[in-house]
Amino acid sequence: MGKYFGTDGFRGKAGVDLTAEHAFQVGRFLGWYYSQKHTEDSARIVIGKDTRRSSYMFENALAAGITSSGADAYLLHVTTTPCVSYITRTENFDCGVMISASHNPFYDNGIKLMNGVGEKMDDALQAELEAFIDGDPAYLPWATEGKVGKTIDFYSGRNRYIGYLTSLPSRSFEKHKVGLDCANGSSWMIGRAVFDALGAKTYVINDQPDGVNINTDCGSTHIERGRVLNGDKILYICAKHFKERGQLPSNTLVTTVMSNFGLYKALDKAGIRYEKTAVGDRYVYENMKENDFMIGGEQSGHIIFRKYAHTGDGLITALMLMQVMIDTQLPLSVLAAGVTMYPQVLKNVRVDDKDLTLADSAVQAAVDECTAELGDSGRVLLRKSGTEPVLRVMAEAGTAEECEKQVDRIIAAMEKSGHLIEVKK
Repeated sequence: MGKYFGTDGFRGKAGVDLTAEHAFQVGRFLGWYYSQKHTEDSARIVIGKDTRRSSYMFENALAAGITSSGADAYLLHVTTTPCVSYITRTENFDCGVMISASHNPFYDNGIKLMNGVGEKMDDALQAELEAFIDGDPAYLPWATEGKVGKTIDFYSGRNRYIGYLTSLPSRSFEKHKVGLDCANGSSWMIGRAVFDALGAKTYVINDQPDGVNINTDCGSTHIERGRVLNGDKILYICAKHFKERGQLPSNTLVTTVMSNFGLYKALDKAGIRYEKTAVGDRYVYENMKENDFMIGGEQSGHIIFRKYAHTGDGLITALMLMQVMIDTQLPLSVLAAGVTMYPQVLKNVRVDDKDLTLADSAVQAAVDECTAELGDSGRVLLRKSGTEPVLRVMAEAGTAEECEKQVDRIIAAMEKSGHLIEVKK
């Protein structure tokens, strides 16, 4: 990860960690960089945004930076990240930009960058961009006269994306009722449009964004209503269904190391192989692309169907689940019954040095002892946080008490070796 760009873009509190000047500089660099590849026409960069009040500020700043470097900025306006990814690759844009902080509070925001095929931008190019932000921006030339870029309304791109989504299911959703929580966010218009077009009786809540109510008591961080079907169970349902129909190439599912032990037990029983990557959907996608796998995702619910998208797409995930239910005539409760989620305990621990602690022989011995004691009835995992100065100590086992015991054993080894500073609350 770089100074500004992490696994999911440049993110922080709007006006503090991420400012309009930052957005302008990002636009300046992207406009200049991609303009070098064009001699007879202008570079084209497409921008989408969520409903945060600050997203409008960042959209204007990005567009100003892009056009001042001689490229054209196309505005999708309020839309989803997967929409930007789809439009970037299907409409031959040089790159795509999404302004969003996902499930974070409204006062945060972020800038996500995508390459010309709608994938997350290469780390090397983002590092070059960071060097520009921290360096002397005066070395980039300013566009003048007829070379100044244009800002173009491109809301029609959203309609093309909606049309694409409605083409994916092979069956009508007529006579089915669907409830959508749009979190007052970027899908507040698109979600209803897709399910209505497919014939569903659609009920929508939290579709009245006002700039400050995104994710407030709604959306993915407030799913108290009904029974939760997390990403692990969604992955199991879809992978099993596709396998049974000969539609799971390589018979492999891609997960992260944080997927529940119960998922792996269920996959073993179903005869489905699996890969484990570092935490982050970008690592899942990279593994899928490298090995030509078609389904992967995270326990958090970021699911990637690579046949249809180059990024996780909540609406595509919903469409795939609807397709499975209609094909099988079974409810989600029955389809997910094959996965028994194991109790999990995770503690964040501050240490003097993450790498030295991981390499400590006593800590490694404690991990080995826990692993041997649990056998095939659980597991332990010790990993570095990608966003905080902490180690994450996790155990999964048959009971929460057993998990607690194994986690505390590893933490005790850290304390005895002199690395422990505190166990965070």
